[in-house]
Amino acid sequence: MNIEEQLKVIKRGVIDLITEEELVKKLQTGKPLRIKAGFDPTAPDLHLGHTVLINKLRDFQKLGHHILLLIGDFTGMIGDPSGRSETRKPLSKEEVLKNAETYKEQVFKLLDKDKTEVVFNSSWMEGMKTNDVIGLAARFTVARMLERDDFSKRYKEGHAISIHEFLYPLIQGYDSVVLKADVELGGTDQLFNLLVGRTLQKEFGQPPQVVITMPLLEGTDGVQKMSKSLGNYIGITEPPSEIFGKVMSISDELMFRYYELLSDKGEGRIKEIRDGKVHPRDAKAALAFELAERFCGKAEAEKASDGFDRLFVKKEAPEDIEEVRVKGTERWLPKVMVRTGLASSSSEAMRLIGQGGVKVDGRKVTDKKMEISSPSVSIQVGNRKFKKIVFE
Repeated sequence: MNIEEQLKVIKRGVIDLITEEELVKKLQTGKPLRIKAGFDPTAPDLHLGHTVLINKLRDFQKLGHHILLLIGDFTGMIGDPSGRSETRKPLSKEEVLKNAETYKEQVFKLLDKDKTEVVFNSSWMEGMKTNDVIGLAARFTVARMLERDDFSKRYKEGHAISIHEFLYPLIQGYDSVVLKADVELGGTDQLFNLLVGRTLQKEFGQPPQVVITMPLLEGTDGVQKMSKSLGNYIGITEPPSEIFGKVMSISDELMFRYYELLSDKGEGRIKEIRDGKVHPRDAKAALAFELAERFCGKAEAEKASDGFDRLFVKKEAPEDIEEVRVKGTERWLPKVMVRTGLASSSSEAMRLIGQGGVKVDGRKVTDKKMEISSPSVSIQVGNRKFKKIVFE
């Protein structure tokens, strides 16, 4: 591609590009650029929100550039203060390393493993001496740190800011110095940290990296940032039926945003969908299939699509209901639901029953005191959870 065509691919979905002029100059050299993106392994699983950034890395990879996938095993133990109103609890090294291994497995569902360089910032940070850290800290001022919104708010409101939190953006910036990054990607909440990288590269006599930020993806509720803790996430390691079903549950308006940030469909096709030339249900099903196929394969995506149609279009039970064998004499429905993983507690089970969200052998149950008398039953919770229970 020529530079204009590359820019069109690179700029799709981007919020900040600092600066486009510098990026053009780097592209004009004709050399593969060093594209850095860092991930702190603070949780074991990646969700679609993470893949917004990984998709942009894939765009650069397809354009022939060199991808530096930085696993923040050192910074992960500090905890990124971005967007935090209080000090984040540090993780142990064991927790970080365990999560890091799962990250490596998951990102290669999207990136070409043979064309991706995976680096860990502990490999240079753990070798730094105290005077090296002090020298790094001397290159940035407290005043500059307090320009950052979350630090500024906490300082004005009298909330504690630990000294180690100031080290986080410094170390992230220093990572760019070590890696000689030409471009660094991050979410919009990372803008300050990315700009620190530019500053430190200048301090160390390097050309400053171009900064690109991507939007934070809303979760399935369409309101808050996708997060496992909020329960509004779609995990890339979830079963294909869950990925498909969760995508089908989002609003039509959110679907357009998911298309823009997650889909490989061209701009022309996305415009047709926005213009109403494709029925919203069909467009959403195509997106659900695309994402399920990306992470689980075509055969599994087809199976998930057929299963969804069976449930929601034909109103039939799925073909392959999981069978669970239960020992003991307990037959009270809420307890059975808990034992078989259909509810997390008896109180949740009773709430679901009271809301009319539970069916036994195809019939809605409203009696919270129900005792099961049959030797085996099929229990449905909500629209997507089915289990056949066999009592032993």
